[in-house]
Amino acid sequence: MSGTAVMTSRERAAAQAYLRLLGAVRAALAEPPGADAPPPPVLLSAPMAEADEALAAAGLLGNEETLFGLVTGLHRTNPPGPAACRVPRPARVTPRGAGA
Repeated sequence: MSGTAVMTSRERAAAQAYLRLLGAVRAALAEPPGADAPPPPVLLSAPMAEADEALAAAGLLGNEETLFGLVTGLHRTNPPGPAACRVPRPARVTPRGAGA
């Protein structure tokens, strides 16, 4: 991706989903789970599914170089602020085949 290219909505969604997944991983691993907390793999299943779906929709599966270029571009246009420290909200995942 060149410095002047504009991201498509699917590329932007994929980059944002990756960043939410990264935030979820950091949050899940930041503190050991309490007695009632689910283990990290359970906490990460929804963000991983969202990222996989977004990457597939953008045609970026297996194309890490392009994905990281998009993430870098996203940070250039939207630098992280205080909101970047918040724990991401769980993603809504629609099972394949179910549609609106």
